[in-house]
Amino acid sequence: MVAESVVYEGSVEHKVAHSWLGPKKIRSDATPCPPALNDPDVLTEWLREAIRQGHISEYWEDEYPKYVWSRQGAEVFEARLINRGQGNYKGYPLSSSEIPRELP
Repeated sequence: MVAESVVYEGSVEHKVAHSWLGPKKIRSDATPCPPALNDPDVLTEWLREAIRQGHISEYWEDEYPKYVWSRQGAEVFEARLINRGQGNYKGYPLSSSEIPRELP
């Protein structure tokens, strides 16, 4: 099953604080991730649960959806596939105008 094979890898390009990935290296055009989101196991489970619920894009790269969306309280996060050979994703919060309309 696809959900069980994906992993949240993350990216320093969205980090505003030191994380399990190392020192912050946020890009000037990147959406910053909340510093409290610093547990890759929790983020991987969010990713997997969103896939199980079908919160995925219609676009796939090989065996994996290109985008996955996870609603956590009032926030929605988008995960983007960054390694289609291994099923690794990075993620970032979306503004209200960026949230897909079909997402419950």
